[in-house]
Amino acid sequence: MEAPDTRLQWLEWAKEIQFIAQAGMEYSPDAFDRERFARLREISAEMLSLMTEVPLPRVRELFCNETGFQTPKLDSRAAIIRDGRILLVQEKDGLWAMPGGWVDVNQTIASNLIKEAQEEAGLQIKPGRLVALHEYSRRNCRRPFPYHIIKAFVLCTALSEPQLQANPETTAAAWFTPDALPPLHTGKQTAAQIHLCFTAHAAPHWEVEFD
Repeated sequence: MEAPDTRLQWLEWAKEIQFIAQAGMEYSPDAFDRERFARLREISAEMLSLMTEVPLPRVRELFCNETGFQTPKLDSRAAIIRDGRILLVQEKDGLWAMPGGWVDVNQTIASNLIKEAQEEAGLQIKPGRLVALHEYSRRNCRRPFPYHIIKAFVLCTALSEPQLQANPETTAAAWFTPDALPPLHTGKQTAAQIHLCFTAHAAPHWEVEFD
């Protein structure tokens, strides 16, 4: 695992300020303190906008759109392996990824994987063993990003053949061996994470890897 990039320390500060401010706005009983916390959150958004050149209104929409205690966002990925190959879906940008996505508020990790595999690959699956819980900024992407994201990788069994239907996210579904992977959307998963899933699939007993 690579060492943290100290050049992005400003991002960690901005996220911590936003976290403290959001909690303060939710739980402080004093109206004047809530105003101060609101200003702190605005400062964190201004920092992010300045350093990333993303317009401030867009930063507010992405970075300051929640209330209550802030927690990491959860992304789930289905590792569907059969006969030495893994199922990947091609997205609109031409890159490939495991079926998956944000865990919706009314879903569990398992039910979200079932939903995403059906929507993105036209495939019925049964979720099985948890492979890993990875922190996005350590494993997948080192560019500035306003959220902490936890990625859950789960071995799943295919219960049908892919029957991809027209949808707004994917254009193809295909099986790949680990030594012949297509161009990957590394924000969704890296080649190392795919190989980890193959290793877990072959292991009779697997110890979940987590950050």
